Formats: sequence, structure tokens, C-alpha cells
Amino acid sequence: MNKVNDCRIAWLLPSLSRGVYWQPVLSEFTKRFNQTTIYTGDWSDFTPGFEGSFSVEVVGQTKFVKTELSQVGYSSGFSYVSLKIVSHLLNYKPHVIFAHSFSVWTLLAGLFKPLGRWKLIIAYDGSSPIIDRRNSKLHLLYRRMIVQIADALITNSQGGKTYLAEVLGARENSVFAQPYQVPNPKALSGQVEEANLNLPQLQHPIFMFSGVVQVRKGLRFLLEACHILKQQGYQDYTLLVVGEGPQREELKEFVKNHDLDDQIYWTGWVEYGKLGNYFKQADVFVFSTLEDIWGMVVLEAMAFGKPILCSKWAGVAEMVVEGENGYIFDPRNPQELAELMQRCIKKPDQISTMGNKSQQLISPYSPESVADFLEKVTSFALGIS
Repeated sequence: MNKVNDCRIAWLLPSLSRGVYWQPVLSEFTKRFNQTTIYTGDWSDFTPGFEGSFSVEVVGQTKFVKTELSQVGYSSGFSYVSLKIVSHLLNYKPHVIFAHSFSVWTLLAGLFKPLGRWKLIIAYDGSSPIIDRRNSKLHLLYRRMIVQIADALITNSQGGKTYLAEVLGARENSVFAQPYQVPNPKALSGQVEEANLNLPQLQHPIFMFSGVVQVRKGLRFLLEACHILKQQGYQDYTLLVVGEGPQREELKEFVKNHDLDDQIYWTGWVEYGKLGNYFKQADVFVFSTLEDIWGMVVLEAMAFGKPILCSKWAGVAEMVVEGENGYIFDPRNPQELAELMQRCIKKPDQISTMGNKSQQLISPYSPESVADFLEKVTSFALGIS
């Protein structure tokens, strides 16, 4: 190996089918490191525009086993993955392994590190109460052990860096915090023209929610905020709900019972490559989650120039500058959210100004800049200055 870009790199991403937003980053990364292989146990296909742009090997089948259901946040559990990953890695002989979070694959990459003589970089997307497992001594012991084996760690947020360094004891100079799960607007709007969305004429301003319609995403509280607005006489707006999920029928009944049908429009599930055109139709993006380690959809909305109303329980809240490109709120306080929505309704001229600020804030973060960042971390792990 004559230089860092000549090294073989393996990515261990046990579940990749839902993380289609990884594909632009992996594609750009492979341009820098052409000897890169992505290993996963959950793969559907390339998203349009990225076909064959990186090498994928499917090893077994990843299954998530829930051990404790949560009504407000992530459900606790573990991922069942194939142990055959070890033979794949020993045959591939990578110089560097990027392992996602603290799965069994990460543990195996750490245990076989002396034999394979590779460097280990752990990607921990961000911090949240359930995902951090701070109340489990066993989980913390396990994670602290793996952190000591790692040569470097990356995380999207400062909250993630604090957790890795202060709670798990990672060497602070080995933890790199920068958004690496970032949007590519072309990947979000390459499959359909705006004219073909089949949306009716919607009342502006249009507030947009996008995500799985489940308790954790806090849509119920957003609808309660809409009910408060109606009681206050504010009806000249639309909430565009993009997504599908187990709570949809319950929430549609809430909308009907509270006479909100004229304000709420449901699109159902939308393919990733069509989401961008819905962002274009919206005026303000609302992220009402009760728990999210990051919140990629907020960055996607910012890339399309949207002001953000963001839950304080999302890691991505770090990307919102209060009063400049949006506001941060407690989703469990619908009155607070209603007041923020009311500001947008009463002062629509501020929407474009805040949207422009969102684009300015997200502009430094692209798949290309992430590839630069990951190249720097790789050099650090290899001890190459």
C-alpha cells in the first residue's frame, strides 16, 4: 500500500435496505477508495442513479429481535446477524473496517483484529436515551470494551461525541464528530416531475411531516397542535403528511373527530426518489419526533431550502439555529408547537429568509465533503499524516 487511497476497506452495515440515504455517500467514498466492499445482511437494490456505484456483498440475513417495546421511543432489542462475516473479512483482508454501531459484526471485527491486522473505525450515528443504554451496566461494559479496541470513531453529532468520550471512555482525539449521513437532492427528486404528484390545490403555508406514522415520530402531538390552531381561528394552512405506518388509522380518526380534514392531507408512502418533489411543494418542515439519534429527513428538508421546526429530542436539532433557520420545541407541548406554526402563518415573509438560511447551513455537508471527512479519519486510523 503506497498511499491511503490504495487500501482495501470494508464497511459492515448489517441493515442497509432502509438506509438508502447511505448510497450517495458510499458511492462518493468508493470513488476515493476503489477497493471498497460493503457487507450487509439486509439489501434491496440500488436507488436510481447509483446502480453499481459500489460493491455490495450480502452475508446471511439480518433480523432485528425486539426485547422491549417502547411507546415513546426506540424499541430495545438486538440484531441477529450471520457469523460468516468473519470468513468474508479474513478472505478479503481489508486494511480498514468501518463498522456500524455496536452490533455483533462490530464485536467480531474487534476480536479478529489481531489476526486480520486491520484498523477498526466505529460509526455511531448519534445519542439518544434508549440507544445509549446508559441504564444497562452490561451494555455499557460491552461498549466500553469495544471502544478501547477501536482505532477511531465517527458520529454525526456533538451529543454522540460526548457519549462516546465521556460515557464510554473513548480517547477524545480519536472521536470525530461531523454529519456523515447527509442528503443528496438529486437522489431525492430523480424519479418524478412535480406536475405528476397528483396533489390537489393546497392552502399555504404548507407544513410537511415525513416519516413512519408511529408513536415515536410524534405526529399525534403535531395534530394536537393543529387542533389548537383551529380553536384559535387559524385554518388557512395545510399539514402535508408524507408516510405510512401502524398509527395512521388512529390518527386519521383523530383528524375526523376534531374537524381537521380541510387542514390535513395524507399522501401515504412515497418512494425515496420522489420525496424531493414533495419537499419542493412544502413551505415549512416539522420534525416532531419523541426520540431520534439523528434525523436525516431534517437535513433533506434543509437542502431544499425549508425552515425547520425541530423536536429537542432529535440529534439533528444541532443543525437548527434558533430564530435563524427554524425553532426547537418540545413535541410533548402541543401549545408550544402551535405557537411556532402560528408565527409561520402570520408572517409568511419570514419563511423564505429562514429557508435560505437552512440551505446555507447545510451547504458544507455533501457526499463529497463526507468522503473528504472519511478519508481524513482513515488516514488517522492508519497513522498516516
